[in-house]
Parts: sequence; structure tokens; C-alpha cells
Amino acid sequence: MAGSSIGNIFRVTTWGESHGKALGAVIDGVPAGLPLNESDIQPYMDRRAPGRSGASTSRKEADQVEILSGVFEGLTTGSPISIMVRNTSQHSSDYDAISQIYRPGHADYTFDAKFGFRDYRGGGRSSGRETLSRVAAGAIAAKILGRLGMDVCSYALSIGPVTIDKGRFDRSLISSSATCMPDAEADERAMEYVNEMRDKTDSVGGIIETVITGMPAGIGSPVFDKLSADLAKATMSIGACKAVEFGDGIRAAAATGSENNDGFRMSDGRVVKETNHSGGLLGGMSDGDELIMRNYFKPTPSIYKSQHTVTRDGRDADVKVAGRHDPVIVPRAVVVVESMCAITILDALLANMGSRISYLEEFYDRN
Repeated sequence: MAGSSIGNIFRVTTWGESHGKALGAVIDGVPAGLPLNESDIQPYMDRRAPGRSGASTSRKEADQVEILSGVFEGLTTGSPISIMVRNTSQHSSDYDAISQIYRPGHADYTFDAKFGFRDYRGGGRSSGRETLSRVAAGAIAAKILGRLGMDVCSYALSIGPVTIDKGRFDRSLISSSATCMPDAEADERAMEYVNEMRDKTDSVGGIIETVITGMPAGIGSPVFDKLSADLAKATMSIGACKAVEFGDGIRAAAATGSENNDGFRMSDGRVVKETNHSGGLLGGMSDGDELIMRNYFKPTPSIYKSQHTVTRDGRDADVKVAGRHDPVIVPRAVVVVESMCAITILDALLANMGSRISYLEEFYDRN
């Protein structure tokens, strides 16, 4: 199966299935000499782990990360880092009833159409559990970005009809609230809505916003490898993500040029923008301002409400998807989006080191 890797220099390959023995990632391109151990990665795993709040599945997994290679005496060696997380709470029998049925909203039908078989136990490689491997790699990328003065912050902007008030923004709530909303009032209202939909055997979607600060200007390429395109691909590869926008996004289509353009000014000897309608991107490259992105997530497709479907042998059927499922995907997807952004930004930064001859001369200056 091709398509399990992302990145060119900082390259991440994920492996494993939802109900297999373990999942993990191989991360290549990590510079030698970076202090790293499991405690650097585990907090990210804990943010994504199931069973942490009323907004997530009741499946309990410790998601304890193990570093298998690439680290010696607490420092990265420059060789590939292999990471593993063992599955400990698989209830594969929960899926026996749908082994011959295509679940609406899932990859069951398309996976079967492509490969001629499918792992019906939670979706196999198509399961949201695969994202824990991305989060492990993202934790390493984020640590490197932090050493370069960059910060990636993702949070739930809205869940269902409830949207945060940025006047009440409290970053500490992203990791402590049930919804990952940085607004205590919105968190409470969103949970009321989630519980209401759960009682109706239904689910809800929402929007994740990401703000990346400390970005230098000129990261990305002007044609096919635009930073915006790479970020879009990275985050749209998350199973439930249905749309992405930067800055004003779709609102730009209704604006005039004079309304949408960001004027430039000089400030303390550097170029700055008067506004940030562009979301920190011009011509597919970072412009030095805050990079602002929003990802739109669909409702959880696994619901215990009767839906029309078909069987593998071509018969019409109805299905109620039992088992342990998130009533809303957004809270656990926040750290996944954050991780995919960190991976993409770091890979683009490493690629940018060869964009000017002066960079090479400065790096390899022997004087």
C-alpha cells in the first residue's frame, strides 16, 4: 500500500491498524543532537488519546509511546527514529455485525473497491486511530520548531452551532477543556449540544483553527510546492477533514481587491502588513505574519441511528453502527491538525536552506 509517507527531508511514514497489535511511525530527517525521550512525546499522545472526556469515545487506551531507534543517551543520532504504541483495548467483536456491510460515511466501500478486501475492525488503516502515529511525529517537529522560535497552536473554533468568543481566549483551556475550546463559556454550551445529539444517537462536526507564529518570510515555493498547498494536503489527509481555508478564505471571493489586499509598511527596519487578510501567505509562501488556517470537520459517521446501506454481495440493508465512537471528532483532532502543521512547516524550513547560495556559503563557511 503506497501513500503512507509525507514530507521530503523531514519524512514521516506511519504503520499499523486500529485493531492490530500496535501502530507507529518512522521519522527520518531529524538532525542529530536533539535532546529527545518519550516524555517529550507523551503529552501530545495524551491530548489525542481516547476516553479522556465526555466528548470522546469510551475506548480506553494508554497510548504509551516507545522510542525503538534513533536515540542514544538522550540525544537523536541522525538515523531514523522508530516509534511504537501498542493497542491494549481492542474490541474487534464489536465490528462482527458490519463485516459484510458498508458503513455510510466511512471508507468501507472505497477501500473494498480499491483493494478487494477491507479490515472491518474499526477501519484498519482508514481508522482515525492511525493519527496517533502522526501526533508522535508532530511532537518531535514541534520541539524543533520551538528551538527556532516558532509556535503552532490549534484549537476548536466551533462545534456544531457554538463558536468561541476570542475576547475570552484562554490558551490553557485548549488542553484542559472537554472540547479543546479556549473559551470556558463556549466549551460548556458546546458540550450541552454534543450531549443532546448523543442522546439522539447522532453526532456533530466543527472547525479547527490554527495560528502559527514566528514564521520567517519566504518559506514555501511559488509553483507546485506552495506552503498553502502542502498544509492543505497534510491536513486534508486527516480522515474527517472536508475543507481548508487560509486567512479570509472563502470570504475573499466576495470582497473587492481594495478590501482584500494587505497594505505594507516599514516597522523597525522590517516589512510588515497593516492587515492579515492573506492569513500569512502570499504566492504560496509565508509573508512573515501570523499564518492562520481553518479546517472543517464532518460529524462522526459512526452513529447508532438507522441508515440505508448495502452489503458486499449487493443487497440493500439498514445499519446501526454499535461500538465505542466519538460523538464529535473535533476535540481529539485538534492535536492531529497541530501535528500535521508542525511536520509540514519543519519540512519546508529544511527545504528552504538551499534556496540561496548565500545560505550554503554561510553554513559551510570554514573561516
